[in-house]
Amino acid sequence: MFIIIRRIMSGADGNAAKALKLVQERIETACQSRIPALSHIQPRLVAVSKTKPVSVIQEVYNSGQRHFGENYVQELLDKGSDTDILSHCPDIRWHFIGHLQRNKVSKVLAVPNLYMVETVDSLRLADSLHQTWGRQKKQEKLRVMVQVNTSDEQSKHGCKPSEIGTLTRHIIDKCTNLQFMGLMTIGAFDHDLSKGSNPDFQRLIQCKEDVCKELELPLETVELSMGMSNDFEHAISLGSSNVRVGSTIFGVRFEPKKHSKMLAKQNQKIAASEEGKNDSTVNSNQSSAKAHSNNTDIKDAAENMNNLKIKS
Repeated sequence: MFIIIRRIMSGADGNAAKALKLVQERIETACQSRIPALSHIQPRLVAVSKTKPVSVIQEVYNSGQRHFGENYVQELLDKGSDTDILSHCPDIRWHFIGHLQRNKVSKVLAVPNLYMVETVDSLRLADSLHQTWGRQKKQEKLRVMVQVNTSDEQSKHGCKPSEIGTLTRHIIDKCTNLQFMGLMTIGAFDHDLSKGSNPDFQRLIQCKEDVCKELELPLETVELSMGMSNDFEHAISLGSSNVRVGSTIFGVRFEPKKHSKMLAKQNQKIAASEEGKNDSTVNSNQSSAKAHSNNTDIKDAAENMNNLKIKS
């Protein structure tokens, strides 16, 4: 098991470049299946490299990939500032695709070659990005997307569909250091495509149409970031212009924190099971003792009745 984990973490099998080529071919096939009205969209592939080492990122970069995505602030900062990345991957373009807290904005915006923040979900976060980017006096605006919680799940981040217009207008009118690029969603992970189109994707498409109408924005200027390893082809067929693909390129991730949590849960279940067995044993013993006591009382009562009969 530890050998397998080590290979996953190190990327020693060298298959990432081959997997990238297959993903690129699948993207091309998906593009050909779209309706003519979507044929002008050239989907951007973001290779999600979280938990993967720099060596594997370099391997994929050397195969022609330029856009990479990270979910965690510190991991993005470490990789983006890595000397090997800076010297051997000069054209790399980083996307931050995880939940961003305002107190971590400075760290994210300090990452060399930061290309886009895809997870703006509030006015306050937009203001913080605008102010921090302005202090850095960059020549280009910071590209941002508005993250939308299309599945209405409490576990998911993102603004409500009803809030998109207000947030987008605020970015365009008030946050002049930011460039509004489009809308992004994660959506539910367990949708079965055999039952029809992903409702989260359909909802994001409707959100795009609504905000473009409300703010009088040309439809072709607003991107859609939707689709991951399990459904990026479906997303492209519906008009996605930005797909985030991780495990299909880099292989299964081993995340120590999640693994530790999983082990802790398993240990809790085992402990609870053992406790349940002990409780059952105690209850069984108590029931047996109670039954024995009841039987004894019945025998004593019977003997007393017989004694009374003999005496009478």
